[in-house]
Amino acid sequence: MNVLILGSGGREHAFAWKIAQSKALQNLYIAPGNAGTAHCGTNVNLAVTDFEGIKNLVWEKDIDLVLVGPEDPLVKGIHDFFLNDDVLKDIPVIGPKKDGAQLEGSKDFSKQFMIKHGLPTARYATFTKDNLNEGFVFLENMPSPYVLKADGLAAGKGVLIINDLQEAKEELKKMLVDAKFGAASARVVIEEFLKGIELSVFVLTDGKSYKILPAAKDYKRIGEGDTGLNTGGMGAVSPVPFADEAFIKKVEEKVVKPTIAGLNKEGIDYRGFIFIGLMNCDGEPSVIEYNCRMGDPETEVVIPRIKSDLLDLLHGVATQTLHTKEYETRDGYATTVVMVSGGYPGEFVKGKVVDNLEQKFDSLVFHSGTKQAEAKVVTNGGRVFAITSYGVSIEEAVAKSLHTANRIQFEGKYYRKDIGKDLM
Repeated sequence: MNVLILGSGGREHAFAWKIAQSKALQNLYIAPGNAGTAHCGTNVNLAVTDFEGIKNLVWEKDIDLVLVGPEDPLVKGIHDFFLNDDVLKDIPVIGPKKDGAQLEGSKDFSKQFMIKHGLPTARYATFTKDNLNEGFVFLENMPSPYVLKADGLAAGKGVLIINDLQEAKEELKKMLVDAKFGAASARVVIEEFLKGIELSVFVLTDGKSYKILPAAKDYKRIGEGDTGLNTGGMGAVSPVPFADEAFIKKVEEKVVKPTIAGLNKEGIDYRGFIFIGLMNCDGEPSVIEYNCRMGDPETEVVIPRIKSDLLDLLHGVATQTLHTKEYETRDGYATTVVMVSGGYPGEFVKGKVVDNLEQKFDSLVFHSGTKQAEAKVVTNGGRVFAITSYGVSIEEAVAKSLHTANRIQFEGKYYRKDIGKDLM
């Protein structure tokens, strides 16, 4: 099979690394890819939302399957674009159509879906600038802290958690009236704050059957001890010790099955990954959010724990034969530590030369924000590498990742040294 992966981050490098091991693979292309994916297949300099360019590439390279990494092309309808094109309509796309991608593309749609199909989730209401005062009243009747979510995609920055009522009102006004997150905050979901421990459960579905992939916990804040600004993710651990077999069984019965049944009931033919952000509230799962793709950096710990042939599983999704496919996971733990550019998640400088990458490491080095500049690898983003390691314990796996992160050098590098500490 000839396969095209869309995306350029650590998630896509992890996908490329795993798919490159498949006996069924003939040629692998990654658009646009990064300096790491170039070792797994052929990078093609194309934007993930350049649908016409992607069409030409698929036709030219005789692509048999397209795996979409990020949410943006899914929310913009790349799957529908394929289905509506005579040249592309028979080429399977792994990732939902526009209707299914609304699970991530609209927080309001997502909350309505949860309530309608009986999923456990926080109490909420949605507001626009036309009923701003009603939003103020809703906040006044909520206990703190206050959770404000931009309805649309805001590059992972659209969720605010605020302790002070007056500040929450001011932020609500900034989001709705002053367009703090642009069109994404034309509607804002205000939600009850859930107390508990967060984790993510990933599901691969062909629209009928599903496989529950390994659970993971990621670390969003830039500073150690979960302090400072939110980021795209500073590290992750899989499996999550408190998410034992009994807890995952509850997730399956109370969350996964109603989600798949709800999609079917609404006539949404969903084929791809569903990321379910959960809160473990005293042993009971409650849904915080859905994403219509795999997470990053969670992919970098989930995919390395899958022993089965990923391309075979994806072919099962494409042909709706996923229930016939073998699915096994590796024992022990996988942890990833994310190395970032100095200044991230604020302003940072790209183009810093990376040294020591040619060394042998007891870790998988997934590239996130890198590019090849002549004979050198240079930084090309805020998050630069995800360093993934295996271990019998979280401690062992994290120690290996930290040792590797210490050896890889670029000016201004930073990484958290406390990933997984709360679970040890």
